[in-house]
Amino acid sequence: MSWDWQVFCEDTMERQVVQGCFGKGGDITYLDWMLSAWGWTVSVALLALLLALALGSFIGTLRTLQDRPGIVRLGNAWVELFRNIPLLVQIFLWYHVVPTIFPAMKSVPGFVLVVLALGFFTSARIAEQVRSGIQALPRGQRYAGLAVGFTTFQTYRYVLLPMAFRIIIPPLTSETMNIFKNSSVAFAVSVAELTMFAMQAQEETSRGIEVYLAVTACYIVSAFAINRIMAFIEKRARVPGLIVAGGSGGH
Repeated sequence: MSWDWQVFCEDTMERQVVQGCFGKGGDITYLDWMLSAWGWTVSVALLALLLALALGSFIGTLRTLQDRPGIVRLGNAWVELFRNIPLLVQIFLWYHVVPTIFPAMKSVPGFVLVVLALGFFTSARIAEQVRSGIQALPRGQRYAGLAVGFTTFQTYRYVLLPMAFRIIIPPLTSETMNIFKNSSVAFAVSVAELTMFAMQAQEETSRGIEVYLAVTACYIVSAFAINRIMAFIEKRARVPGLIVAGGSGGH
């Protein structure tokens, strides 16, 4: 078996080797294409992560308001809905069903719909982590915030959430890595990310081993970078001597 890594230096139209492996004058090599696909993967993942963090933090906080049972039930319904439907099914719902119900959505690019689907799916998982983080804190912290004159909103903002996020950084690291891997399902609605590149490049070049190994390397590099960044954040945000209450399991 012989491997031909020079395939990445070929232009995608004429299949001629390009000097330096990067296209010039409008030519696009397979290396150009792969790097562009990697950029789309990172874009989908980062935007979905921002959406998931915002929604997940909000929903997770609402689920700890035990004096508001109606709001807690709504938060629980959100988590159960988006956590229990397979991600690929959710993407197809956003791409094929939602635009039928709301015609204005037909003009929304598939890229945006994938971000919404992936963001909502991940928000349910982050909401559970935020809820667990808040409930793992000693009750005295909530009472202390209220005792000094903070409103409930201020207590969450200045006392509970900053501490809870320090606790849940490890599961958030795994969730951030997962969102990069889950972005691969975007190929199903023709978003030009890494998995779609791999499928199309393999068909055009018949060099599946080289193509899939290169794409795998891109995912590994992304995951390793996330891991190192989150490890740095965890180290800087760690609270010395913090002891949390047990029972951070499911609701």
